[in-house]
Amino acid sequence: MTYELKLLTGNANRPLAEEIAQYLRVPLCDAEVSRFSDGEVYVQINENVRGADVFVIQPTCPPVNDTLMELLIMIDALKRASAHRITAVLPYYGYARQDRKVQPRVPITAKLVADLLEAAGINRVLALDLHAGQIQGFFKVPVDHLFAGPVVMIDYLRKKELHDPVIVAPDAGGVERARAIAKRFNAGLAIIDKRREGPNQAAAMHLIGEVKGRDAVVIDDMVDTAGTLIQAVSALAREGARRILACGVHAVLSGPALERIAASPLEEVVVTNSIPVSAAKRAARVTVLSVAPLLGEAIRRIHDEESVSTLFV
Repeated sequence: MTYELKLLTGNANRPLAEEIAQYLRVPLCDAEVSRFSDGEVYVQINENVRGADVFVIQPTCPPVNDTLMELLIMIDALKRASAHRITAVLPYYGYARQDRKVQPRVPITAKLVADLLEAAGINRVLALDLHAGQIQGFFKVPVDHLFAGPVVMIDYLRKKELHDPVIVAPDAGGVERARAIAKRFNAGLAIIDKRREGPNQAAAMHLIGEVKGRDAVVIDDMVDTAGTLIQAVSALAREGARRILACGVHAVLSGPALERIAASPLEEVVVTNSIPVSAAKRAARVTVLSVAPLLGEAIRRIHDEESVSTLFV
């Protein structure tokens, strides 16, 4: 039996959802996602979703508490409307940075969000560039984990005519991601030894690898305050890198991020539209690539019960 494919989105990143719908040639569900006068989220799905295969496209990006609650309430509405299967499509997974206890008396919010999504009623998750791969294991339902770098960013970087390129991991946690792109790009690999001094504070200590006279590309999963990125860029410039570019899938760009990027020797910061990027942010040496074809193709394959891993293997 073939179940009807339906797409639902909230207010977090409607332009991306519309791009995905256009790719799949499937209209977005007619739904109202608004607020009561006291700020509570109101959801009303205005069409029949009984027995449908529904994909809820919602990055839990800033304002993260609002977008997360929208997602949970949309899932609950679909469950109570008897949808056959509910897949949470998470272009950006908020609260992912706290994925383990690194000091006493702190939460593991990545697991808490997974528990909330399962309690709301999801049957599956489609995520893009999770902050840590182990987050997949926080779910009891199947998780498809996509990577924008090998599919979206490598093609763009190949057009930059890089001289003797080296891919740089800004910290030890990003080595696997950087190594995968370096292998596909046939480039060298360098690693920044970074030690955190507190939340949103980072200090680059040592550079492992040779970057002198080479074009360096820093690869990370997100650019938030750009503290980690600028520390890495400073280390690369100090060691004589010829050109310095950066790729970060999720453009959080909060606090002093844009000012730090503007004052740095960075030539360009390449991000995706997993999170909405305003025109003002795009003007600050930020290039935005679309992940709609990648997510759209993954949704089609999940719906048709085809392999998703072939998208990036």
